[in-house]
Parts: sequence; C-alpha cells; structure tokens
Amino acid sequence: MAKYLLLKHYRGAPAPVNDVPMEKWTPEEISAHIAYMSDFANRLVRTGEFVGEQALLPEGTWVRYDGEGRPPVTDGPFAETKDLIAGFMIIDVDSHERAVELAGELSAAPGKDGKPIHEWLELRPCFAEMPTITE
Repeated sequence: MAKYLLLKHYRGAPAPVNDVPMEKWTPEEISAHIAYMSDFANRLVRTGEFVGEQALLPEGTWVRYDGEGRPPVTDGPFAETKDLIAGFMIIDVDSHERAVELAGELSAAPGKDGKPIHEWLELRPCFAEMPTITE
C-alpha cells in the first residue's frame, strides 16, 4: 500500500470545467457537493483506502522561528496558501493507477447547477519511510 495526498486548490491549478466559485452556489449545491465528498470518503473507509481528510478555512498565518527569546515572525513575503489550498484527502492504495482513478472520481464532485466540477487535483505520493541520509 502507498499513501497519496489529494490536494484541492482554490486557484493556481488550471481552471476546472465548471469554474464557478463556491460563494456563487446555492445552499443546495453546496450541500450536494459536501454529500458527494462525504459519500466518497465513506466508501474509501469501507475499502480500507481512507486515511484522512480536511476542508480548510481561508484564514491562515505564516509562522517562522526568529531566534532565541524573540517572538515568532508571522506572515511573510510568500504566496498565501490560505488563498490556494481548499482542503486535502490522504488515501492508502495498492498502486499509483488506483490513486489516479480515485483522484479522477473525486474531481467529478458536483458544483454549480449540480454539474461535475472536473476540477484539477494535485496528486502527491507520501514517503513510505523517511530517507536515510549518508555522508
């Protein structure tokens, strides 16, 4: 089994086919989208392929250590991930092909007018073991 991160983006990826921001969806459309995501995750729980998921709020702060006895530095000159990352799911599957298959299915979550979004998802493999560093 191999773990993969399915990363949902607000922006930064190519535009999805049904490219209408969620704030323009009706409450029923939002509920249908959330139900699809929940049903998808529950099915993966039953197959043993689900590890975890989380939708993310747009709020967020960059934090960096700034030296002994100094307060952390917050917000830096970086791209705001709070504007980029909408949420994630981690799956544990038998193959890369299965991960691609599931990402494709998740991409079909309904959006505006109940039509599939066909959004792009970033699929990233997780380390199975931390690499050994030798010098």
